[in-house]
Amino acid sequence: MRDGEQVEVAAHQVRMGEIVLVKNGAKVPVDGQVVSGTGAIDEASITGESIPVEKTKSDHVFAGTISRGGFLQVMATGIGADTTLARIIHRVEEAQDAKAKTQAFIDRFSKWYTPAVMVLALAAGLISGDVVLGLTLLVIGCPGALVISIPVAIVAGIGRSARNGILIKGGEYLETSAKISAVAVDKTGTLTEGRPVLTDIVVLNPEADRREVLRWAAAAEAGSEHPLARPILDTAREEGVAPEGLPGSVTPVVGKGIVADAHGKRVLIGNVPLLEQYGIVNDAGAAVAANKLAAAGKTPMIVAVDESVLGVIGVADTIREDAPEMIRRLHASGVQKVVMLTGDTRLVAEAIGEAVGIDEIHASLLPEDKLDAVARLQREGHTVAMVGDGVNDAPALATDDIGVAMGAAGSAVAVETADIALMGDNLLKLPEAISLAKRTVNVMRQNIWIALITVVVLLVGVFAGGVTMAIGMLVHEGSVLIVILNAMRLLRNTQGATALSRSERARAAHETGRPVEPATAQSSSELPS
Repeated sequence: MRDGEQVEVAAHQVRMGEIVLVKNGAKVPVDGQVVSGTGAIDEASITGESIPVEKTKSDHVFAGTISRGGFLQVMATGIGADTTLARIIHRVEEAQDAKAKTQAFIDRFSKWYTPAVMVLALAAGLISGDVVLGLTLLVIGCPGALVISIPVAIVAGIGRSARNGILIKGGEYLETSAKISAVAVDKTGTLTEGRPVLTDIVVLNPEADRREVLRWAAAAEAGSEHPLARPILDTAREEGVAPEGLPGSVTPVVGKGIVADAHGKRVLIGNVPLLEQYGIVNDAGAAVAANKLAAAGKTPMIVAVDESVLGVIGVADTIREDAPEMIRRLHASGVQKVVMLTGDTRLVAEAIGEAVGIDEIHASLLPEDKLDAVARLQREGHTVAMVGDGVNDAPALATDDIGVAMGAAGSAVAVETADIALMGDNLLKLPEAISLAKRTVNVMRQNIWIALITVVVLLVGVFAGGVTMAIGMLVHEGSVLIVILNAMRLLRNTQGATALSRSERARAAHETGRPVEPATAQSSSELPS
């Protein structure tokens, strides 16, 4: 849209901030934000997922995706080389040029092998006086199949992964991914949905009720940017006890909670150590209620006003449906240990870990603690992959062998910094990436053996007699074709590997028991048994 009129222009002529009309069947030309309309967008080119995604106002769309229905008005936020698709293409091109360790070895081998064949051919021709013998040795000794054995497999593997929404930075990382023996994952936003909701309000003070507990909690959290503040404020608005204005001051206490000055009173929201730090007597009821909530996979927060404990609020995050299946597939792909690294309490972490099948849990961690945990796994001899967002877990991502960014579509930082970027928000893409890496490495090894065995057999045949130049050339070129065809097997579509079957879906629901499934906030003076 220009000057209020529809104008058709080339994609590269679209300017930042302009409104682009996306009709049914059209390809989205820019990265942008939907400002009006609804529609279904096929994002397979970005995320690898074939099911169209419903888009409405404020949702983001990506260049290269296709409208499968509806009508959208999109404000351009990324054009040309600044689009997600362009960054992906750039990364794939760089990745194909980046050499794996095996490729570097083959290159060094070829530098010695080629002169050796030339010397052998010259010596054989001079000693025997048979020029044809020397020429035959020179032709069949050419390491054509050996030279292309690795690059063709890497290009096929990276190309296949990119089509499935898995962006691998280079051949080196592809080869390293095949050796991954330990995976470290964050809890919030990775194993869980990352959208916590308030599930429980436990009243402990007989002079208060649930609305009173919620009102004071919301009054304190109004000045907090912590992710757990939002579900408290949302519930307070729904129940008509939303705070008016901001608290006078908010002091975060690392690892314990916050202290706020609201309506002339000191409000504490946090754990038992926070109460102890401020000299508030903790009756057994608060600790017991908090422990019961934590054991159920919920994050408890004790609410105290001045010197009195009012109650405990429980906030929970929904376990991703595909989390248990991801753990199973990682183990099936050869991963020995899946480790959870979280800043949440141990009881909450253990509840989530038990539900999804985590092997080892490290809770109450600071960012630098996550780095130490990754380093410890490496000292144990593991090749470690750290799954994060590319920003919040930066220290750990910088230390591990392979950094994996989840749901990286639209994030330039994640695409640029991660060794592997999973463009879609699908946990099953992680074991798929590892399996594809293993398949690629196996094909690389097969190609090397095919090339070497062919050369050895031909050389033996020439000296033993029976292998002429014509036969040698035919077999040699045939080996090149076999190497290429073997690598092309990697291009077979394996998208179905990222989908849960009906039986897997049912099993996941049973195993998790939905211990952190969002529920309506309960008014209760005690927790259910």
